[in-house]
Amino acid sequence: MKLENASIRDLSHALTSGELSATELTIHFLSRIDAMSDLNAFISVEHDQALKCAADADRRILAGDKTPLLGIPIAEKDIFCTTGGLTTAGSKMLANYRSPFDSTVSDKLKQAGAIRLGKCNLDEFAMGSSNENSYFGPAKNPWDQTRVPGGSSGGSAVAVAAGLCTAATGTDTGGSIRQPAAFCGLTGIKPTYGRISRWGMIAFASSLDQAGPMTRSAADAAVLLQVMSGNDPKDSTSLVETVPNYSELIEQPLKDLSIGVVPGLLDGVSSEIVDAYNACQSELKALGATFQEVELPHHTHSVGAYYVIAPAECSANLSRYDGARFGHRCDNPRDLQDLYLRSREEGFGEEVKRRILVGTFALSAGYYDAYYNKAQRVRRLIQSDFLSAFDDVDAILLPTTPSTAFPLGEKTSDPVSMYLQDIFTISANLAGLPAISFPAGHSNGLPIGLQLIGPHLDEGTLLQCVHQYQKVSDWHKRTPSEQS
Repeated sequence: MKLENASIRDLSHALTSGELSATELTIHFLSRIDAMSDLNAFISVEHDQALKCAADADRRILAGDKTPLLGIPIAEKDIFCTTGGLTTAGSKMLANYRSPFDSTVSDKLKQAGAIRLGKCNLDEFAMGSSNENSYFGPAKNPWDQTRVPGGSSGGSAVAVAAGLCTAATGTDTGGSIRQPAAFCGLTGIKPTYGRISRWGMIAFASSLDQAGPMTRSAADAAVLLQVMSGNDPKDSTSLVETVPNYSELIEQPLKDLSIGVVPGLLDGVSSEIVDAYNACQSELKALGATFQEVELPHHTHSVGAYYVIAPAECSANLSRYDGARFGHRCDNPRDLQDLYLRSREEGFGEEVKRRILVGTFALSAGYYDAYYNKAQRVRRLIQSDFLSAFDDVDAILLPTTPSTAFPLGEKTSDPVSMYLQDIFTISANLAGLPAISFPAGHSNGLPIGLQLIGPHLDEGTLLQCVHQYQKVSDWHKRTPSEQS
């Protein structure tokens, strides 16, 4: 068994049977991280802390503990606050920040016995679609290092795809789990808004941000999502609904499952993705699913609405970084205004500044109704479209991205072209719905991802559908090393 390609279930069995120790497994992955540092997947690697946690896991296993994630090496996106190391959000503003507490997600994973190997690279404050906005430089796609891994959770995607960890956490505000999952050949799920606590997750856009797992398979995603989900009294947006047993749900056949397709939505999508889309439909039909057309009439307005709402919330959330309390502070400020201006000028990158300015403009007197309020009304129409569609179908199949991973630097001078990379993912965030991206093909050596969007709180059906598909396909088993 190749440890770097093994599933959580297989590794857990090897650990509990005594075939392998958590310490041996952790050393294996730490060695791979060191050997492949050129991918720039990690901002920080926690060698000593990881080995200490591995030793603790070995003691728990010896005592008979069989918790599914116990001893499993994972990575976390560097936007989750964690103790014992840095939490940077990919920004100069927080380059030296040490959190005094763990995020709820990080704490749940720690309690479950998962071993955090380090913190992964990301677009600054999770703002980007390519991981090129990181203060620490871009992560590189392991399938082709001249191409982007996607963003903002690019480092997490690279770490899993390159076999530097078994699974990783990401966050998704407009597609930041699903798009890098598609570009790197992974399974990535954004759950229903509120399914996973946002407490201790550095905010970009609070009504859109959601954490989720990035894994090789739906089966692994089910295990991680189970641990990460659940009500948190520290997060007022956290849902109280019971979390189902995802690992049991995914084993159900697809009989009577109805999947929606949206006519005309593939216009402008690359031909290889259209081919993968059609092939996936055929596979799902053979598994028992049926397909029917549904309408999402306001889907085309999702990008415009998002790029008003998200920057507006970004403008409010990032106002706390002023050089006075924590984060980057300019040298020798003349007065309080100079402190604020120069600390923010020096601490934020260009894309973050752009979004702060756009958001501040949208919230300003005289423009609030014209932009922000109008965008929120469009958001409600998009939500209503999905509600109507889900009266007839159980899920909707879409591409995840309009193309495969593009070259580094290709879109950095054209923000609109970069923003349009999220054209298929944003609507699920605006509606607060669960959505999953999964590998469904290859083109010129690069992975192709497709996406399923489901009704509120129905992550189980999405995982079930992808898991059954992955039983009859091998796209999720392919690795960059095999490609090379």
